[in-house]
Amino acid sequence: MKKISIRQYIATLIVCFLAIAILSFCTIQAFYKKSVNDTLSLGESALKQQKEQMDAYLSRGMDAVEVTAINIEYMLRENYSNDDILSYLKQESKYYKEDVDVNFTGIYGVINDEYLDGIGWQPENDYVPQDREWYKAAVKANGESTFVQPYLDAQTNTIMVSISRLLEDKKSVISLDIELGTLQQETQAIKLNGQGYGFVCDRSGLVITHSDEKNIGSDISKGEKAVLYKKIVSKKNQTFSYKMGKKHITVFATSVMDEWYAVMIINNDVLYKKISNLIIYDVGLSIVLYMIIVVFCTMSMRVTRRTLNELDETNDELQEINDSVLQALAKTIDAKDKYTKGHSVRVAKYSKMIAGRMGKTKKEQDEIYRVALLHDMGKIRIPDAIINKPGKLTDQEFSMIKLHPVTGYHILKGIRRIKDLAIGAKYHHEHYDGMGYPSGLKGKNIPEIARIIAVADSYDAMASNRSYRNALPQDVVRSEIEKGKGTQFDPDIADIMLQMIDEDKDYEMKQTDELKRTILVVDDQKMNLMLVKGICKDEPMYNILTAESGEEAIEILQENEIALLLLDIEMPEMDGFETLAKIREFSDVKVAFITATRDYDTIEKARKLGVEDYLTKPFLPAVFLETIHGIID
Repeated sequence: MKKISIRQYIATLIVCFLAIAILSFCTIQAFYKKSVNDTLSLGESALKQQKEQMDAYLSRGMDAVEVTAINIEYMLRENYSNDDILSYLKQESKYYKEDVDVNFTGIYGVINDEYLDGIGWQPENDYVPQDREWYKAAVKANGESTFVQPYLDAQTNTIMVSISRLLEDKKSVISLDIELGTLQQETQAIKLNGQGYGFVCDRSGLVITHSDEKNIGSDISKGEKAVLYKKIVSKKNQTFSYKMGKKHITVFATSVMDEWYAVMIINNDVLYKKISNLIIYDVGLSIVLYMIIVVFCTMSMRVTRRTLNELDETNDELQEINDSVLQALAKTIDAKDKYTKGHSVRVAKYSKMIAGRMGKTKKEQDEIYRVALLHDMGKIRIPDAIINKPGKLTDQEFSMIKLHPVTGYHILKGIRRIKDLAIGAKYHHEHYDGMGYPSGLKGKNIPEIARIIAVADSYDAMASNRSYRNALPQDVVRSEIEKGKGTQFDPDIADIMLQMIDEDKDYEMKQTDELKRTILVVDDQKMNLMLVKGICKDEPMYNILTAESGEEAIEILQENEIALLLLDIEMPEMDGFETLAKIREFSDVKVAFITATRDYDTIEKARKLGVEDYLTKPFLPAVFLETIHGIID
């Protein structure tokens, strides 16, 4: 039971561990995927928001160029002079810078082959507007407003961007210069929960704005960031992971006005820190939960084991009580026959041995032992005179003997806890050839347990003492078992009994008790000694010796094997207590006191000294005989 409970405890912990581990793994995996997707979506949303603000800002520049272009085209159609157009450009430049955005630094262009600048800048004599990128880009765009590749302004040392447009005469171009201060502010706002950094680069890899202003103007298309730049260009409007040096980063990229790339970069350790913390928390919680389960299971196991131990102890006690009751009943049955002491126990023992050789389990063997122990229960109703009759039984007496299987069956049938208890009692005298009693069952129709008991019972009957004989020789017993194969006995079971006989070289499987028992009676009054002899004169099993003093009794005990000592308490010189004390120095013979006193203290004193029983004078013959028989047998 202990091993089973420990195995069950370990199995429970393993199953709980696996269940929690699998549940935690699935939960963490689902949580991680969702959290990562949510984080990436949040990052993309944050970048998209900044991108929309950049688009809106740059769109105002595009709109300014569009409106200015429309007005100048009108003025050209109406033949306005260049002075009038220059005046308009100055007015518009001032308006945009003061009222729209301080970073709209001014509008300029080539009108009727003359360079006009709204902020009054005068170029060098060798300045050729048509060779400038803002002019070339406008011509290339063929009437559409377009962004010019950003450049580093020599005067302000800042990154500038121009928006240019070719007018309808196909040779005039106007352009708006924009400092990227506002765009820089938008770039510095590119973060996710305050983490990471952002930048904007053009198609060539030039960093236009950056969260760290020191990086503005750098070229990421070259050097260690070249691979990153290629991924940004190839994965436009996408999010991807990238290993930069020893760090793993997540890159969020999107286009701005279909001209540039807005990028947000966050270190994965920072990006997923909260997720990692939550996962660690979840794992820790799972471990704590498992530890709670371990503690609970341990406490439960201890309580369960304690309960099981108590149940085992109770069951053992109950089984011990049951066995004691069965043994007592068996002794009660055997007490009917004064010559075959221990018959029921021996039959039970032999039946168990046969069952073991038949391959029965230990539990089955124990069951068979208990059934065989009470196989003769029905004899309790047969008169003692018939059971102990030394001579041949009459037909009427044998008919009464035949009743004991039926009587035993009806006495035992109400005990259902022991399987086949009543069956063994009823059918153990059935014969394999159908000539047995009480039902005349034949062959395998006879219950197996009854066939086993039948062989064991017959064997012990021959190997036990009777009133008219001692146990038969072993070879005679073997011959009778051999002779009964197939007629009286199941041949297979008989063969097992024969094998047991052959292995019993010293003939130990028999009743070893002597038929005649020597009883020593010690009393200082001869009349009492004569009375005892008179009571036992018709009891051939008892050999009575007498002594008139304690000293004489000690001498007899030292010279003879005595089964029982009947010792008078009130004797001169040395009383029964003193005599018993001296006897115990060399012998553990069974002792019963004979006394005329009826003082309970004396009786209790005798009991504490291990005296088996006591007889009070004058005693009845029947009480006397039953007492000595109970002590000896």
